[in-house]
Amino acid sequence: MLEYPEPTKGASLILAFRPTRVLILGSGPLAASRAFSALEADSEVHVLSHGGLESACEEIKWRASRSQVKVSDWSSNGGDTQETTALEKFLDETPGISLASITDTAIHPHRRSRESCERIYRILKARNIQVNTTDIPELCDFTFTSTHRFTDSTTQKASPLQIGVTTNGQGCRLASRLRRDIVSKVPPHATLAVSNIGKLRSLAKDRASESKGKEPVSYVEDDGSDEIEEDSAVSTPNRPVPSRSTSETAVESARRRMKWVAQVSEYWPLTKLASLTETEMNELLEGEVPETPLTQSLMGLSASSIHSLPSSNRGRIFLVGSGPGHPSLLTQATHTILTRLADLVLSDKLVPDAVLALIPKSVEVRIAKKFPGNAEGAQMEMMEAAIEAANRGLTVVRLKQGDPVVYGRAGEEVLYFRSHGFEPLVIPGVSSALAAPTFAGIPVTQRGAAESFIVCTGVGRRGKEIQLPAYERGRTLVILMGVARLAKVVQSLTNTVPSNKREGAAYPLNTPVAIIERASMPDQRVLTSTLRDIVQALESSGEQRPPGMIIVGWSVLCLHGRGDTGVLEEGADKEDEKRVERWLGTHKWRVETGIDANWDLF
Repeated sequence: MLEYPEPTKGASLILAFRPTRVLILGSGPLAASRAFSALEADSEVHVLSHGGLESACEEIKWRASRSQVKVSDWSSNGGDTQETTALEKFLDETPGISLASITDTAIHPHRRSRESCERIYRILKARNIQVNTTDIPELCDFTFTSTHRFTDSTTQKASPLQIGVTTNGQGCRLASRLRRDIVSKVPPHATLAVSNIGKLRSLAKDRASESKGKEPVSYVEDDGSDEIEEDSAVSTPNRPVPSRSTSETAVESARRRMKWVAQVSEYWPLTKLASLTETEMNELLEGEVPETPLTQSLMGLSASSIHSLPSSNRGRIFLVGSGPGHPSLLTQATHTILTRLADLVLSDKLVPDAVLALIPKSVEVRIAKKFPGNAEGAQMEMMEAAIEAANRGLTVVRLKQGDPVVYGRAGEEVLYFRSHGFEPLVIPGVSSALAAPTFAGIPVTQRGAAESFIVCTGVGRRGKEIQLPAYERGRTLVILMGVARLAKVVQSLTNTVPSNKREGAAYPLNTPVAIIERASMPDQRVLTSTLRDIVQALESSGEQRPPGMIIVGWSVLCLHGRGDTGVLEEGADKEDEKRVERWLGTHKWRVETGIDANWDLF
């Protein structure tokens, strides 16, 4: 039977909730704050207070005067019994309340006693109303997070982007501080990116709705599932997106568009998402590849307007590797090209924002639509764009992740550019095949554990399966672009029945394996296990964080803890089960996130 993570008690179920009606007991400043939050969630707000509007704080009075909240007088001379009767009567006359907040437990002159709070709590709970009681955790079904709603940087109006932080009752002031720190680190253009993705989703839904008259399209109802997964399989944004076909049905068209939205949300830099125009959104949903090689703004430039280059000058093309992701790992040559020489940067989707942020604002940046299922068309689009710009006298940079010739398709670009009269200069980059294992504490070679290493891809051209290398105890296997197909990769490696999916000997099920995601970035994640359990481990570890790679071999464990460099000694294989047990302990896998804090020095 499969095993899944054991839940650790003490957390909260954090929801984005929009209750229809909200009841607030009390009318002081805290009640006003709760009312404002509910109003921003499109809720109808009712305020019950002793003295009614007359005793309310200024903000409550102001909102009541604008019909934003409804204030009722809860004054009672009959003691708790009459107050309880009044509350029951109010609830009978105001159906549909789903949340209630008791705020008058910490203010004078009408500070509510605990006994009174308990009575009110029982009444509300009897009607299935969820309750929050200020300063009395035992009478709370929910708590409020420390929230911040971002302002759109262009309109200065509230945006859809909102965050909430909770310490689960361990430190409310600290939650506010952490919230401020998080807010300060979110780039200003994030709000525009969120708004544009919302517009893109709406456009995709509208097009699907338009097709309903032609054939049934049950898919178009928006539950968000198509941005996650259509089934309960591993959550991965790397599943192929079919290219647009003239024979596709309305259902297929709708699915393709929403998959494009999911891919763009995952891969494109926030700066690119923030700058999307409606025209570009429509082109994206159509999936017409190749598109016009350059954007309208670039096409309209005369050659003499870029650094005063005469129109007779031919441009030049650089094929550049940006390294694994951390901007400090750029070579000096790459940094110079991006910051001083480039007129147009044609970037692959996996180059992170931190690298793109180094490019001057005056330089045109385009992001490839090279998603699974669309790689060939997107590749041609970028190559044609490079030639078009170079013919105009521009310096073009084809920016790739890692090293451009390690599964970066640089070779075919060299031949294409050469056939069109341009000899590109290829600038090496730090390959993620080497850097990622290092960031994860895994040496691809290590005396006593790994005498050699081999790098291969997990998927062939046009999505075809490839033949994986055979097992060699002293060799580390680095598989790029294979995480989305992990189950098939593991099956090919471990299947003891000879097949054309593996060259020779099968890998033992206890062979150590690591999945490294977003190597060198602050949100790097490393999942380590054995080939026996790695598929289950990935399924149990939440959504994936592309790009990712797979490392297989005994080097994965050789530097853990006190180290184990006796793997290649004679007869060492007889101790492998104990070796794995020492490495993983009582667990079947381990998950580690983040990178060494010292990388912040660079």
